[in-house]
Amino acid sequence: MQTNKLFLETKQYQLRGMAILEAYQGLKYGEQILKYAEQFLKEKKVKLIWCNAREIAVRFYKRNNYKIIGSAFEIEKVGTHYVMYKEI
Repeated sequence: MQTNKLFLETKQYQLRGMAILEAYQGLKYGEQILKYAEQFLKEKKVKLIWCNAREIAVRFYKRNNYKIIGSAFEIEKVGTHYVMYKEI
């Protein structure tokens, strides 16, 4: 379990490597995976889920009730990211 110092919650989990092939985007597969992960973590008593969201994924996470905390930052050779989180 990776913790982020931006959050006081000790029961937190970082979502990593979330991606859907372009041909399957818009079919709600990403949302289904996210909901499954949230339910799984809730059962494990995790209180907060967070991720480093690519700039192009921010809308997706916002639609799923995630919020941005802090400012944008760059990951070398990948691009602009935001820390996003949701209390579950």
